[in-house]
Amino acid sequence: MLHEKLKHYELILASQSPRRQELIKGLGVNFTLSPRYHVDEVYPADMQKNEVPVYLAKLKSEHYPQQLTDKHILLTADTLVWCKGEFLGKPKDNADACRMLWLMSGSAHEVLTGVCLRSASRARTFLASTLVYFRALAQDEICYYIGKYKPYDKAGAYGIQDWIGYSAIERIEGSYYNVMGLPMQMLYKELEAFVSL
Repeated sequence: MLHEKLKHYELILASQSPRRQELIKGLGVNFTLSPRYHVDEVYPADMQKNEVPVYLAKLKSEHYPQQLTDKHILLTADTLVWCKGEFLGKPKDNADACRMLWLMSGSAHEVLTGVCLRSASRARTFLASTLVYFRALAQDEICYYIGKYKPYDKAGAYGIQDWIGYSAIERIEGSYYNVMGLPMQMLYKELEAFVSL
């Protein structure tokens, strides 16, 4: 099992997201939380949508400020929402959060997470995609959600595990945990493959 295979490695999660930390704990594996460090999350304008989250995950990995050995596994990830031809990252303010939720209201959007696993001598990247269908939202519902849950640290201005997930998401196609921030079943298999190399 994975927790046995990781006994001789130090898994480092380079994310300040409480949701990602909760998800990794759910795997039953030991991990270390990386110190906070800054990365300018900029990508080439002509990059295809499916390439962007993986590119940003690799960028976060490359900017990790500490030296890695072959007994380290650094995990970096980036989650973006794609809706009606544009990426929705973390909202800048209340108005931006409202705009994003209005855009997704009554339609489907795609949640894309790129993940990078890296040690001193090797790296693996992968992408997960989940389709999420929102029912039509009323203005007072959007205002209530943003006011109460303040989703400014979430791509697309919402968390599937929050009130809006219970009340507004009609269905999803793909990994639920990917919408939270990490595609856990895929990550489990990729970590197994990484330590088997």
